[in-house]
Amino acid sequence: MKISIFGLGYVGVVSAACFAKDGHTVIGVDPVDVKVNMINRGESPIIEKDIGEIIKFVVENGKLKATTNALEAIENSELSLVCVGTPSKINGDLDTSYVQRVCEHIGAAIKNKIQRHVVVIRSTIIPGTIKNIVIPTLEASSGKIAGQDFGVCNNPEFLREGTAVYDFYNPPKTVIGETDVVSGDLLASIYQNLDCPVIRTAIEVAEMVKYVDNVWHALKVGFGNEVGNICKSLGVDSHDVMDIFCSDTKLNISPCYLKPGFAFGGSCLPKDVRALAYKGKSLDINLPILNSILPSNDLHIENGLRMVMEDDNRQIGFLGFSFKAGTDDLRESPVVEMIERLLGKGYEIKLYDKNVNLAALVGANKAFILNKIPHIAKLMVKTMNEVLEHAQTIVIGNNSFEFKNIMDNLREDQKVIDLVRAVDGINSNGFYKGLCW
Repeated sequence: MKISIFGLGYVGVVSAACFAKDGHTVIGVDPVDVKVNMINRGESPIIEKDIGEIIKFVVENGKLKATTNALEAIENSELSLVCVGTPSKINGDLDTSYVQRVCEHIGAAIKNKIQRHVVVIRSTIIPGTIKNIVIPTLEASSGKIAGQDFGVCNNPEFLREGTAVYDFYNPPKTVIGETDVVSGDLLASIYQNLDCPVIRTAIEVAEMVKYVDNVWHALKVGFGNEVGNICKSLGVDSHDVMDIFCSDTKLNISPCYLKPGFAFGGSCLPKDVRALAYKGKSLDINLPILNSILPSNDLHIENGLRMVMEDDNRQIGFLGFSFKAGTDDLRESPVVEMIERLLGKGYEIKLYDKNVNLAALVGANKAFILNKIPHIAKLMVKTMNEVLEHAQTIVIGNNSFEFKNIMDNLREDQKVIDLVRAVDGINSNGFYKGLCW
């Protein structure tokens, strides 16, 4: 395929060299003459393992050249990858001016082009950038319509400095956000020789993925360092601790606990976070990440409360109020916290949870209900239908299987607030509100 790559910085140079090595004909575009001249001499303008040898090879074989002329690049390519920088502004916002400027040049170049062109944003951009900046700029400059006269895709890169060539050929995933299937097909075809999953999704999802990846990586570094600070103060080998931690790929290094839902609770997580944070405080160690976990959890409970209280409905029904489905444990359940706060504000509440049956509870759980929350025990009903008959607003508190089809049993005047995405495939609308989806 004939590919043009706008921006001969780190990502652009690696992408240009590797695509050319794979047999594509690549034109690199950059306003800086020095970079363009270096590429055309077969030299790399960046320092990166193996990239110099690859550029020399592909330039000598006529697969890669560079220019400062955007029109020339567009006329001689089918697909353009935008790889310009998106640095931070002073206030922390993203500076998309380079992306916008390149889109103006590309739009002007495709204005009179007969063949359909596909523009791919590979730069890291905040969700909404393509919808609000890229597409309007391209349409205004070209006089054409995105998705019809030309295609637009988002294709975030996952390259690490120092191992970028290896990462290009061994990516964890290839993510394609597309405005239309034809454009997505064309973009996917240039990755057909890579052994990795190709994920095609909505534009905004693709834009967000890169940020989630990078922020998660940053959080892992900070978390590991805070654990190390506590371990060192206690005389514990932090690397031994984290080696054991990382060996658990069922829970620790896995998708577990990473789906958006309601706040955590139960007899372990709140207690243990609290204890470790207190230990750090007693050792005079500043642990901003660990110390923010419980406040963040409390804010999530506040979000749930706010959603319930936004409407004037006074009759509330809870389906599931143990801290998670499949258990009768109410200790530090965030749903119980919500119920208690709503009771204090005068709401009329009924509760159903098949696992929290007072007659079947024994030991610690029975004592907890009778001694700590007897007022809540009085609100419990034996069937889900009793809650549905009572409530104007129905709150789903855990993802018990019996709640999945709740939307089929609603009256016209009822609303559902789903704290755990027990109902699949629905996003917030007039009758259904998801907590964070």
